[in-house]
This record gives sequence, C-alpha cells and structure tokens, in this order.
Amino acid sequence: MALAAASRADELLTSHPGLGSYRVRDLPNGIVSGDMNSPIVSLFRRIAEHLPRAATAVAFNTFPGLLPDDLTAALAAELPECLPVGPFHLLPFPGNDDTVETSVDPHGCLDWLDRHPARAVAYASFGTVVTAVAGNPEELRELAAGLESSGAPFLWSLPKESWPQLPPGFLDLERGKVVPWAPQAAVLRHASVGAFVTHAGWASVLEGVSAGVPMACRPFFTDQKMNAQLVARVWCFGTVLEEPMTREAVAEAVPSLLAGDQGIRMWEKMQQMSGMAANAFAPDGGSRKNLDKLVKLVCGEL
Repeated sequence: MALAAASRADELLTSHPGLGSYRVRDLPNGIVSGDMNSPIVSLFRRIAEHLPRAATAVAFNTFPGLLPDDLTAALAAELPECLPVGPFHLLPFPGNDDTVETSVDPHGCLDWLDRHPARAVAYASFGTVVTAVAGNPEELRELAAGLESSGAPFLWSLPKESWPQLPPGFLDLERGKVVPWAPQAAVLRHASVGAFVTHAGWASVLEGVSAGVPMACRPFFTDQKMNAQLVARVWCFGTVLEEPMTREAVAEAVPSLLAGDQGIRMWEKMQQMSGMAANAFAPDGGSRKNLDKLVKLVCGEL
C-alpha cells in the first residue's frame, strides 16, 4: 500500500467527497502510508468509526462560511449535526479579550511592532509542538537565513532551547527580534504584520485568517499539510514552503506576501473572511447561534 501511495502521491482525491482539492501526499501520515498502527492513528481511526454513531452533535473550531462548500457538505452527510463554534480564540468569555491578551507581552513584541510601518513585518512561529522546526537544525538555519535575506523586518517566536542552533550573529540583527514566546493572536492583529510564516497548525491558521494576514506554510505532520493546501490552493491566502524548507524559498515568499502584487491581492481577499470571523460571535452570528444550540443540547433542552 505504501508503494502504491508513493506512486500516486500527486493524484487529487477527487473520488472522495469533500477532498477533491487535496493530493494523496497531503493526507496525514498513517492514512495510506507510514505507520498505520501508531497510537495516534489508531485513536483517529476509532474516533472516525464511532463518532457518526455515538455523537448527537460535533462542534468544530471554525466559523460558518470558512470551509469549502464540498467539505462542509461531506461532513454534514457523515455526522449527525455539525456545529461551527469558532474561532475558539475569539470566544466571548471573560479573560479572552484584547485587553488581557495585550497585557501579557513579557518580551515587548507589541511595542517593537509599533515602531514599524503597516504590513512591513514578517512574523514566524511554528507553534508549541513543532520546536526547532521539527527537530531539524539545518531547516531551522535555512529559515533564519531566508528571513535575513528577505530584507524585511521580522519577529520570530522560537523556544529558547533552539537559539544555539541559529547562525552566528543572527540574534544581533537589528532588523529582527527573536523571542521565546509571543502573544500570537495580538501580534497577528497588529497593523505592522503583513506575513505569517507558520507550520499550518489549525489554531494558527485560524488566527492568521481572522487577522487577515497572508501565510507562508511549512507543514510537518497530522493535519498540517491539508491545512496548508487550504491556505494556498483553496482559499488563495498564502503559499506553501515545500519540504525541505530552503532559504531561497523563504527569501522569495516573505517579500512577495508583504509587498508583491500577489500578496496584496491575498491581503485584500482575506479582509472579507477576517470580517466574517469577527462577526461570528455577534448576537446574530453563526457561531454564536451554534454555541447556544450546543449548550442547549448538552443541557438536554433540545
């Protein structure tokens, strides 16, 4: 099966409802190749088998109108009731507002961003799980070299244990700021941020979409490759940095997203989707209505 999957890696999954925009190679490891008996793959398989039969409803961290129509229809056909109740980072509850988030900025990221023009800065982060760019020091250095060669100011959230692997003198660059942690949602909403270099984890993609920031995606595992294809090929909100990530690819992608014609078109297109995300929890917003319905289902009122 693995050999067959490898030979068909670039085939589109057109025979599978909702997956026609994806290639075989975009599927998570363990679906058609790799370790199909790993604990995480076995868990996902059990969930897929039992969820349609056991669940009354399924809540999704997305908002109405974000996912492609064919994927939304495919989910609705397989699951009892699909309730988009996201983006989770915009949920209206105490402590989940701009005032709290922007006050938690121990490394001065937002003050640093204040000193730059609109849409001039590239923000890079690969999440809390993908540290040291998935443990690949060479790719980490390629990203660093690409950011330096891009000529753009950059803010990079990178765990401190990975800093010794950076090129000599990189931390001293005046044009960049490397921090062990950043208030990501607030950073992405800052007017000076115009590009997001990301691993394409779903939470990060949603934060990028909600902020209206074009993305350069370097996916690694699980759903990240599929998310990256959504960003680049379906929504046209960014580009994919193919494996292995090279300095040349980064140095080309970042300026293109920040100031190139394609990047400007992406930014303009994303503003409508960003507005939809912002309105999702308005009193008559789709996610707000779905969240109210979910609460009633859990409480046995429906």
